[in-house]
Amino acid sequence: MRLASWNINGLRARFDYARRWLEERRPDIVAWQELKLQDDQFPGNELAELGFECAVHGQKAWNGVAVLSRFPLEVVQVGLPGEEELGARLIGVRTGGLFVFSAYIPNGKEVGHPDFPRKLRWLDRLLEYMAETFQPTDPVVLAGDFNLCPAALDSWNEEELAGTIFHTGDERRRFQAFLEWGFHDLFRVMHPDVQAFSWWDYRAGAFPQNRGLRIDLVLGTAPVRARLAAAGIDRDWRKKKDGLTPSDHAPVWVELCDER
Repeated sequence: MRLASWNINGLRARFDYARRWLEERRPDIVAWQELKLQDDQFPGNELAELGFECAVHGQKAWNGVAVLSRFPLEVVQVGLPGEEELGARLIGVRTGGLFVFSAYIPNGKEVGHPDFPRKLRWLDRLLEYMAETFQPTDPVVLAGDFNLCPAALDSWNEEELAGTIFHTGDERRRFQAFLEWGFHDLFRVMHPDVQAFSWWDYRAGAFPQNRGLRIDLVLGTAPVRARLAAAGIDRDWRKKKDGLTPSDHAPVWVELCDER
């Protein structure tokens, strides 16, 4: 089973590109973020033709998350309880023997901006919701754009950027709390020492210079980690394809073997 997560940065602008990726990479389950469309604008019919059932939590022009699956799908959560004012940022489903959540953590803008403590509160509440709803022994996947670098290795320039947004101790302590509860960063399980990125700014030649951040993550509980066979980042899908403009994020993915 291949499970992937991707901040698509506007699905209407990127659908032809995304469809090509779906057809070539053939993932079984996909978590999308930053759809930037309402539920009735979501291309569910086109995705059904590709073999996917879909769960969507959209929002006009901003945010928006979805899960696509080749397996039967049951929605278990729409939105983060108590944090609805920050928009459509969480959806969870039961599918393929897993609980799969697509999460779009608030950006926070910059340290000192009023949105920064809101971001920290949202992360706190997300972990509270997970701990209230599941046990670490449940097969849970939490995938999405976390808008933080878990460690220095995940930044192209930690020395210069330490203490700035995505690189603060406040953000990293909250991420660590997810690991302490029972989640595993599945890319890091497979690649503990590899520096690889999932996001590059469109500006200033950041992508060709590989000035990026690893902020798109797939977390899994112990039953998911036990099935982990491979993990990676589709860096090639951050490039233009036949004139189609990509997202500024690359898809991240994991391969899970069959349950033992």
